Amino acid sequence: MRIELAVAPGDPQHPNEDYASVALPASGQGGTLVLLDGVTPPEGDYGCMHPVPWFTARLGGAMLELSVSHRDMTLPEVLAAAISRTAAIHRSACDLSHPRTPQATVVAVRWSEESVEHLVLSDSALLLTRADGSVTPVRDTRLDELTPAVRAEREALRALPRGSAARTAAARRYVRSVEALRNAEGGFFTAAADPSVAARAVTGCTPRADVRALMALSDGAGRWVEVFREGSWQECAALVARDGPQALIDAVRAAEAADPEGAAYPRGKARDDAAVVYVEP
Repeated sequence: MRIELAVAPGDPQHPNEDYASVALPASGQGGTLVLLDGVTPPEGDYGCMHPVPWFTARLGGAMLELSVSHRDMTLPEVLAAAISRTAAIHRSACDLSHPRTPQATVVAVRWSEESVEHLVLSDSALLLTRADGSVTPVRDTRLDELTPAVRAEREALRALPRGSAARTAAARRYVRSVEALRNAEGGFFTAAADPSVAARAVTGCTPRADVRALMALSDGAGRWVEVFREGSWQECAALVARDGPQALIDAVRAAEAADPEGAAYPRGKARDDAAVVYVEP
């Protein structure tokens, strides 16, 4: 079995909001990985006294423990229970109904000798390398499929000069538009304080014999494909299989450094937190 993991903050002066972990049960029968990408809230109040890394550490830790110790639970049940457990820790001190309450995207995989189960919620990604060498991306694309009006707002925002007053005002409008679609019908879903979102995740199960490798990556690492167009998902998986997760993050950092203002490759953050977990089970 091969297991490799790499994480890196987008800004070394700020804590990494991504979470990545792997567990191998003592029985030796399979394992579990959990990757979360914490959602950075806009400046201002977000109803909670806890920072995003506090939330991702607790939600991710709860998911890892439950998926290993309760193998009778499905991954959506694991996610729902972990959300409930995490919410209970700070509900008395925080307003968990606030639309900006701490939240995260989720990738979870649990494998045994017979099968590989997966769950993806929001815009982190899972790549399954098949026995024949082909790569199947598992993605929740709802964030990419926002209403035409919101997509038009995003393109107009990206066309404005960074640091300008017009861009700042447009960014506020765009954030409000996106927030109205977060965890709402017709929008997209993230793991926050409502366990019912677990039922919205993209899930599936693949025979173990058909999986050669699996890789989870936050969107900060996935921008190698989705933003910078350096290669396909197949090529992304091949890069990590050959050179390891850190090589992918290094390639993303090089692409970010070559376009520091986002002029050639528009993106919400010039540099983003990145996490990659690679497993050959």
